[in-house]
Amino acid sequence: MRGFFNLAVASATAFFAQTIAAPMPIVVTPGDKGDLIITQENTVNHTSNALPPNMTIKEYSPLTISLVNNFGGSQLYVYVTGNDPSGAVVMLSTDGTWYYPDAAGSQVPVAITANVANPMNAQGQTTEITLPDYLSSGRIWIAEGELQFFTVLAGDGTSQLVEPSAANPSDPSAAVNWGFVEFTNTEAGGIYANISFVDFVGLVTGMTLTLASGETQEVKGLSSGAIATICQELKDQAAADGQPWDQLCVTDASGNPLRILAPNLYQSINPTAQANYYDDYIEQVWQKYTNEDLTINTQADAGSVACRVNGDELTCAGDNRGYPRPTVADIWGCNSGPFGIQDGDNAVHQAVVPRLCAAFFRTTLLLDGGNVQPSLSSDSYYTADPTNHYSRIVHKYELDGKGYTFSYDDVNPDGENQAGVVAGLQPQVLQLTVGGFSS
Repeated sequence: MRGFFNLAVASATAFFAQTIAAPMPIVVTPGDKGDLIITQENTVNHTSNALPPNMTIKEYSPLTISLVNNFGGSQLYVYVTGNDPSGAVVMLSTDGTWYYPDAAGSQVPVAITANVANPMNAQGQTTEITLPDYLSSGRIWIAEGELQFFTVLAGDGTSQLVEPSAANPSDPSAAVNWGFVEFTNTEAGGIYANISFVDFVGLVTGMTLTLASGETQEVKGLSSGAIATICQELKDQAAADGQPWDQLCVTDASGNPLRILAPNLYQSINPTAQANYYDDYIEQVWQKYTNEDLTINTQADAGSVACRVNGDELTCAGDNRGYPRPTVADIWGCNSGPFGIQDGDNAVHQAVVPRLCAAFFRTTLLLDGGNVQPSLSSDSYYTADPTNHYSRIVHKYELDGKGYTFSYDDVNPDGENQAGVVAGLQPQVLQLTVGGFSS
């Protein structure tokens, strides 16, 4: 998953990196390549995919992507992006081969005009495409209409792919209704695919994985029509608590909802939004755990570790460093401040970070039983204020309760899992149901 919050220019062309500015509420006004905002979160770069020692690539076992059209809108198109086994950036051409974006040394984004928009069959029909090789850091994009991708020279001299940005209301693809499924499929590890709402909610899609063993796994995703319903509930929540939840909904010029931004992504547009939202809660947490232990079950070899607040930091037994008070941005992004993982952090620290951030994100630290994390079941999440009402409402409309709404949604007590993941060895078919599962 690639969260947007940590904005960092991934292009050698700093000219195109700029602060996002948008009206409130957000109404898209698509621009051209001069309106692109290029960051590490909306680019795919060449990687070094070295094979493990003594391993060679065997014959590729084809993976079929089967797309069921349950969508009642206009023509749908499919795009596949990622890194091939050599680490090169690729897109899937309509002829079933990899297309390799080439910026030809240009420091100005170059529009990709190759045939990479794979058309889906009409509503009620299924479309099948077969990937020509293994793929890592992959995305399967589904769009109502055609998306615009670009390529530009990267800092290492290779060509990088610039993808549509959900956060930029002036992105050339801003007015297109789209979403994606993230996946990696390698010979060594098999497939790992997920439905992610970490950054935004877009075109509704569910998925079913079939392995060579015959095993099937399913994540149903959101219900059909969920975008409008979630936007209305966010509007109701804004009216109830005075917070700008309604502004997470991105609309077209006619006011029709296109997508819903997660709060961490919205902060890239409005950095001061809800800046003090968790202040009182954090203070109560600090007071509580100054006088009693917060126990983190690492669900690993370290077992359970005791943590206490000492001054401005929470410290945990066996941890290599402490945790200062988080900000709202730290809590929603789970990758900065006390929740940033550094080189050299030990196993205890790496286990505490996701469990501690999940507890703040779901506001379970002050609940009865919240002194042990994770221990409370999912019906306790988001029940105390302040909380992340985006995640609460999105989970409410997931048909099976599964789908990442933040990066550590896979932190749960043993036996539970809210993450929308399918995974396994020797995948045969990854079926995507576009427009929502039939009731």
